[in-house]
Amino acid sequence: MFSKRFEPPPSKSFSKSQKVSKSNSSFSKTHGVSKSRHESSRRRPGTATTSQPAGTDPTMSPNSTLTPSIVTLIIGRDQRIFAAHEDVLRASPWFQQALTDQYMDSQKRIHLPDDEPEIFSSVLEYLYKGDYYPRLVHNKRRNSWEIEQVDEERGANESTIYHHAIDGDILKDTVIYCTADKYGLEELKRVSLRKQGLQSGIQCSTILASARYSYCHTPDTDSKLRAHYLALIIRSRSTFKRSGTMQLEMFNGGTKLFFDLFVALCNHVDDISSASNTPRSNRFF
Repeated sequence: MFSKRFEPPPSKSFSKSQKVSKSNSSFSKTHGVSKSRHESSRRRPGTATTSQPAGTDPTMSPNSTLTPSIVTLIIGRDQRIFAAHEDVLRASPWFQQALTDQYMDSQKRIHLPDDEPEIFSSVLEYLYKGDYYPRLVHNKRRNSWEIEQVDEERGANESTIYHHAIDGDILKDTVIYCTADKYGLEELKRVSLRKQGLQSGIQCSTILASARYSYCHTPDTDSKLRAHYLALIIRSRSTFKRSGTMQLEMFNGGTKLFFDLFVALCNHVDDISSASNTPRSNRFF
């Protein structure tokens, strides 16, 4: 499907007992894909882009057993049009329900005005391929997961996107995590969480904006993404102490983020104090 404007037809917060730790979410080696999708450019206000429909991209290989039933999806404030197989969408509990009740109109269209087209494109890519660009690849020599190197032809890997809701840049993987939570895609949450844990060189202002976004778009019962940001800020505390952005954020407050950060810092100090007071022979390494 091509990018065009759709014309409608007439008529969890941390408690004091919680500790901050690195995410231990797993990613299966079998979820890698053989090819990457086309270059995804940063979305800025007023920038025209092109959507490639799921199932028609030549790099995608939908299962031959898929039914021919196609659903049209109208995404974002610019009403970008996507298309996907109904069978593929039903892997999401949210879409399973949407395709069952009256949320979808008689012409098999679903309107999602609050979603970002670039993010939704990544979600569709995951539903078809089991990952989204850039992929997670396993480094056998180091026995570790890494984000694939981006081909020069594709351009630089944009780890951030412009999000209309906050009128600024935030980490793409954070938005994907929150979108996956909305659609009930637990494995996609694990993939995106691992990917953002591998990101580096992100500005303080972007980290804080992404942390705020994660608090606004995840339930208090889902602390994994929140724990990621709390741990990240603590590990980078020497940088954040010198950050005017952090000072302004602390002054403005307004979210649970900073109380959770206070509790996490207290836990961190307690851990260090406890370790220093423990005889070396009794420590666990």
